[in-house]
Amino acid sequence: MNPVAFTVFGVSIQWYGVIIALGALLGIYLAKFNCKYRDIDYENVLDGVLIGLPCGIVGARLYYVLFKFSYYSQNPAEILNIRGGGLAIHGGIIFGALAAYIYTRRKKINFFKAMDIAVPSIILAQAIGRWGNFFNQEAHGGVVSEAFISKFPEFIKNGMFIDGAYYHPTFLYESIWNLIVFFILFYLLRKVKTTGTTVCSYIGLYSLGRFFIEGLRTDSLMILGLRTAQIVSLLGIAVSIVGFAYISKIKDKGIE
Repeated sequence: MNPVAFTVFGVSIQWYGVIIALGALLGIYLAKFNCKYRDIDYENVLDGVLIGLPCGIVGARLYYVLFKFSYYSQNPAEILNIRGGGLAIHGGIIFGALAAYIYTRRKKINFFKAMDIAVPSIILAQAIGRWGNFFNQEAHGGVVSEAFISKFPEFIKNGMFIDGAYYHPTFLYESIWNLIVFFILFYLLRKVKTTGTTVCSYIGLYSLGRFFIEGLRTDSLMILGLRTAQIVSLLGIAVSIVGFAYISKIKDKGIE
């Protein structure tokens, strides 16, 4: 697959960047309609996005570079080259959430109400953004048979045929899972009024799917011989469980 979408004045624009930008724009547009479900001013949400999004991109790159430090320490000029990939979503979520927390504290906005609004947009952007990995021929799993890959559309078959072999399209598995999670969160935001329910569901459901899908990948970031994303996913599931326990506790006390 050609990773270049088009050129502008001789500068190539990668599909990776185009798709991530598309996901971000659709997420922002969706947030505009979701604000009413947690009584949040959209202007505040937009300001938060303008702060949180670049922080998230920086965090996603720093996280990736940190766990690939042996390579980037020898190739420092490549640290800023994100056009060909190399953004770790967990780093983006962590840095983006920290930026959002600081912003909401300064603006005296309930952080968890704001995140309830944000997470459906985030998971939708993730579902779309995974297709950037497709064009870069990355974030795939191990080798599979032609019979297995034949069950997928032709353009996915072509994209997963790399160096004479077919590979698990794990980018597709995660994109589908993220889309399922998006519809669950979309429903919860509208039907469940308790603050924090949507964000805890996002953390738990995304982490659950990522844990299993990550086990199929061959390009995982590693720490001490373990897949970093699986470790973080287990922590995410634990955080989600603790969050729901806390929500249940304050709900029993009549606090919304």
